[in-house]
Amino acid sequence: MKELILHNVTIEAIAAEGKALAHVQMGEADEGRGAVVFVEFAVPGDIVDIRVFKKKKNYLEGRILRIVQPSPDRLEPFCSHFGICGGCRWQPLPYPLQLEAKRRQVYDQLVRIGHLEVPEIQPVLPSEQTTEYRNKLEFSASCRRWILADEYPQNLGEEERLGLGFHVGKFFDKVLDIRHCYLQPEPSNAIRLFIKDYAIRHGMPFYDIRENHGLLRGIFIRNNRKGQVMLIVCFGDESPLIAPMLTAVAEAFPQISSLYYVVNRKCNDSITDQECLLFRGEPTLTEEMEGLRFRIGPKSFYQTNTRQAERLYGVAREFAGLDGSQTVYDLYTGTGTIAQFVARRCKKVIGIEYVPEAIEDAKRGAAENGIDNCEFFAGDMKDVLTEAFIAEHGQPDVIILDPPRAGIHPDVAKVILAAAPPRIVYVSCNPASQARDLALFAQDYRIDAVQPVDMFPHTLHVENVCQLSRK
Repeated sequence: MKELILHNVTIEAIAAEGKALAHVQMGEADEGRGAVVFVEFAVPGDIVDIRVFKKKKNYLEGRILRIVQPSPDRLEPFCSHFGICGGCRWQPLPYPLQLEAKRRQVYDQLVRIGHLEVPEIQPVLPSEQTTEYRNKLEFSASCRRWILADEYPQNLGEEERLGLGFHVGKFFDKVLDIRHCYLQPEPSNAIRLFIKDYAIRHGMPFYDIRENHGLLRGIFIRNNRKGQVMLIVCFGDESPLIAPMLTAVAEAFPQISSLYYVVNRKCNDSITDQECLLFRGEPTLTEEMEGLRFRIGPKSFYQTNTRQAERLYGVAREFAGLDGSQTVYDLYTGTGTIAQFVARRCKKVIGIEYVPEAIEDAKRGAAENGIDNCEFFAGDMKDVLTEAFIAEHGQPDVIILDPPRAGIHPDVAKVILAAAPPRIVYVSCNPASQARDLALFAQDYRIDAVQPVDMFPHTLHVENVCQLSRK
């Protein structure tokens, strides 16, 4: 495509996928017709020059070449990695505008695209913290880090090419070396920098993503509100260098109450199918919400914004409309957080989750919390949740859904419809798949309430809770 530069374009609004949009008039070659252009990292009110990199029949995509005049609303990004990392891409956008954009996203997916009948969508519940709000981060190691624009590869030594940080979008084999990340409180940054420095000083080979070899593959850092840390260090193979490194990091950071390592020889970084070996400390972290204690293991799913999780679960419980007499099915229960959150206001809770380790955490957690009306089952949802299972464990009065981003399997929807609970509460981190699934229920259920919750400030992502009642 011949290079196309658009000059003095006024950015109008935030659009799909977190990009901003503007309308531009094309040249004579395009018969003078107008076009929509989508731009990353722009703020409504910006006047910018845009370099177009994709030209489709109905739209263009471009990047900011120059900010001619910044929007009055534009903020200075607080992170030095902004624009390269790919995360926290809404840093220049004031937080109230972020919330309104997320509310619009929910409306677009449910109403404009999904054609669902919904009541007025409530304003997004804001996050108390907009930085250092995450309780879990994953960093990847690479022997070929992302080279910055002002660096000259020929001048970099071998050690200077090593990185421990985040994958760069659209490049599976590139990792941006992170100096300081604002997503997680300390000692997150200090631990990452210590491990990188230790590995370099002791000659530990960094992972080669293309060739699937190397010793240091990455780290997972989890924390709780007490300041305790769970560290999981991932290696590409067994080595006598592992134990000394783990000992050194444990001695340097007494906040690490749980230290694991994983030997992963696969081509992908997922540890859900790998054995997590406890090197030192406790097997789990413990988090507290409303007096309940939740055990979190190395593979456990737990909402990554702890403070907002409490508000999210409060919305789900309110939407469930419990009076103490109901049987509740909590599908995709994770470590049983929602199940335990609602247990004291219902007769019985049945929790189902794919990850067996999470179910064991849920069982232990319920016992420690003195909750005896929860039962937990592990397995693939479409295999566990059957009509026979429901016949054995009781008809649900309320079903609470909190599935992965992909949403629910059609077979699961069929079983839910056959069970015909009077009320469904659907919690989702992806309004697009949520809208698709809600359409499956539309003939039998109406949507009574919609409440978005911001779990991820400075990103386009939004959690959404819908209350459904049987017609």
